[in-house]
Amino acid sequence: MTEVYKVVRKKVIIVGAAGRDFHNFNTYYRDNEQFDVVAFTAAQIPDIEGRKYPPSLAGKLYPDGIPILKESRLAELIKKHGVDDVVFAYSDVPYSHVMSLSALVNAMGANFVLMGCNTTMIESTKPVISICAVRTGCGKSQTTRYVYNIFRKFNKRVVAIRHPMPYGDLEAQKVQRFSSIEDLDRHHCTIEEMEEYEPHIVAGNVVYSGVDYEEIIREVERRDNPDAVLFDGGNNDMPFYRADLKIVVVDPLRAGHEVAYYPGEANLRMADVVVVNKMDSAKPEQLKILRDNIHRIAPAAVVVEADSELSLDGEIKGKRVLVIEDGPTLTHGEMQIGAAMVAAERFAAAEIVEPRNHAVGKIAETYLKYPKIGQGILPAMGYSDQQKLDLQATINSIDADVILSGTPIDLTRIISVNKPVVRVRYDLKPLPGSLGLLEEAIQKRLFA
Repeated sequence: MTEVYKVVRKKVIIVGAAGRDFHNFNTYYRDNEQFDVVAFTAAQIPDIEGRKYPPSLAGKLYPDGIPILKESRLAELIKKHGVDDVVFAYSDVPYSHVMSLSALVNAMGANFVLMGCNTTMIESTKPVISICAVRTGCGKSQTTRYVYNIFRKFNKRVVAIRHPMPYGDLEAQKVQRFSSIEDLDRHHCTIEEMEEYEPHIVAGNVVYSGVDYEEIIREVERRDNPDAVLFDGGNNDMPFYRADLKIVVVDPLRAGHEVAYYPGEANLRMADVVVVNKMDSAKPEQLKILRDNIHRIAPAAVVVEADSELSLDGEIKGKRVLVIEDGPTLTHGEMQIGAAMVAAERFAAAEIVEPRNHAVGKIAETYLKYPKIGQGILPAMGYSDQQKLDLQATINSIDADVILSGTPIDLTRIISVNKPVVRVRYDLKPLPGSLGLLEEAIQKRLFA
């Protein structure tokens, strides 16, 4: 008599923040009958838990979808479901945070899993450049713009694929293509999404994002047929695609973080080109720490040293300014200052108005959650409609002559403000000794 053995699927929880977690599931766990993913958990981003990863994205093994729950319930969920593996899948966190979570998971009897690149990288039929970083706020966006201009000089066409930020309807966000400002409204983008997509669009580029990155790359190959694909990374996450050239941006203002945050050090170790940004704002001792670490763990990488060149589209000299910066750079990026604060000092503002006492609602909650946000800085938070309304109310209650905006989007298109806005532009400017190095690397790896 033949005995029939039932396959016992390993119970899995994927710990994430609406990005890498979904990618790991899609590339490895979906339709994999060895595993049963019982839940995702969510952190970092406000109000993204309580949803469900929908059946249309989850595949045949999950006809009811997969719940997305608060990370604070992790121990309870491990016990309730008899979980075997907990997969850590979000970025820009210190090693102490990763290992503290590992200790909790191990104490509950489960395995703590960090997935490697070979398991999750997708192959493209086109040459791929990845632009990643060791922390949020290093300067990926300005590096990306610089690389776009190189492709124009080569008379080559490139399409960008941005790291995911699916904070809304996951089914509707499966594959998103942005080529106009109207597309931002059509896809109901948050401020945080616009900060990443709008600069691409304004520069005349096409950018994709979404949830299913296999479907995204195939759509790019079919519809746009570019000469190359540029993966524009998020936080300090690793590339989603197998890249022919890996560019990694580092920040001397946070020297030492490149070997202390997950998975930024992995990016640095993989780098073909390391871009040291913000040289004009760094101290000699910061640069020494950073250069020593690059030499130690990425000795074969080409090193491009660059300033972050600031310019304004208006006048702030002698004026009282309200400084607004990119939100994620200040929150989980932990930056004390941003481009607007540097510009306020460099272009002789008379006074930087402190916004904290005027913060209302979700903006006040942000200050409480992230007490290390620098003095005199208002984070441009807008993950939800309520956050946008609270940002607007906070701005309009502050007595200042002008808003100095370091966010890369036009805030006046999103909210109504009662003061003039001066925008800060920041562009990558390689130092004389580094001129041409990025061009040479791209030419050699992609078009030799």
